Amino acid sequence: MADPNSRNPIDELPVDLNRDLFMRTLIRHLAGSLEDTVGLAEASGFISVVGQAMGEEILAAYRKALNKSSLESGEVAEVLVDLKRRIGGDFYVAERDDDKIVFGNRACPFGDRVIGRKSMCMMTSNVFGHIAAQNHGYAKVELEKTIADGHPQCRVVVHVRPSASTASVEGREYFESD
Repeated sequence: MADPNSRNPIDELPVDLNRDLFMRTLIRHLAGSLEDTVGLAEASGFISVVGQAMGEEILAAYRKALNKSSLESGEVAEVLVDLKRRIGGDFYVAERDDDKIVFGNRACPFGDRVIGRKSMCMMTSNVFGHIAAQNHGYAKVELEKTIADGHPQCRVVVHVRPSASTASVEGREYFESD
């Protein structure tokens, strides 16, 4: 019987593995399997469903913490930056006006595991889109540049008002739900 106070040499091996890295890698492989099996568009759709559910839960948590049933435009921007900070992203507001919020991002919460897995960006699109739409009535999320696509930073535009110019922008639309 082993001494419970003795150290196992395997415990000391320089293996880069922890829960966070394991989960990011798991999600990368799930996204990759979906992309390889059903294609990028369908994989993005599946991940979008998860992103919407996450957006609902996250929005409910912030509304409860702020003791508000709805967030103002500036609060939406602050909440989106904060939630990404809490999960290891480095988002910031690059620009904001009545029609849109432009975010920059220097670090993806998925780290380098996102590179080459564009479908994983649907988490950002759906969480941002859901939260913005539930507070503005509408959102269209444009993923202009992404780390997943090989850019050094992300540029995400959240349009909060439909318009002729917004209609021509490539992105996903989100609407307020009951």
